[in-house]
Amino acid sequence: MAETLGSLCDKLTIVNLKIWHSDDGAKLSSLLKQSAAIQEELNEYVEDALKGNISQDKLTFASNKIYSGKDIEIDEIEGSIGAIFSKLAEVNCELWHQQEKVFEFEKVPVEQKDRVVKGLALLNLKRTRCIDLIDRRFADKVREKRVQFS
Repeated sequence: MAETLGSLCDKLTIVNLKIWHSDDGAKLSSLLKQSAAIQEELNEYVEDALKGNISQDKLTFASNKIYSGKDIEIDEIEGSIGAIFSKLAEVNCELWHQQEKVFEFEKVPVEQKDRVVKGLALLNLKRTRCIDLIDRRFADKVREKRVQFS
């Protein structure tokens, strides 16, 4: 997948979750470097997009999730780029904890297994929706700026 603002935001939240949960000094050092590198890449991406160095059609890269469940409802996600980024971090945190249950799936009571699996699926849909929405909001902002300077 091509990098977009949303995908970089997603990577940053995941690395920061790893930092939060890490107690290994060597891994923590590596993760802190990775976080700084992603932050720098994110800043460069925004700057390049605003300068026109990234074409408008490359600012979004829809996830195009394909699933058979037509009755799946996910809460509407709204707001500014910052608000959606915050929601993405929240969703990734929930996803982290849900995934922890899968690593020890044998300990999950039988009556809760379906709920755990469905929870993962729904959180992943929320995650990709956040990423796509960050990209669309950013593309709109860049388009507005480019029109102002034309």
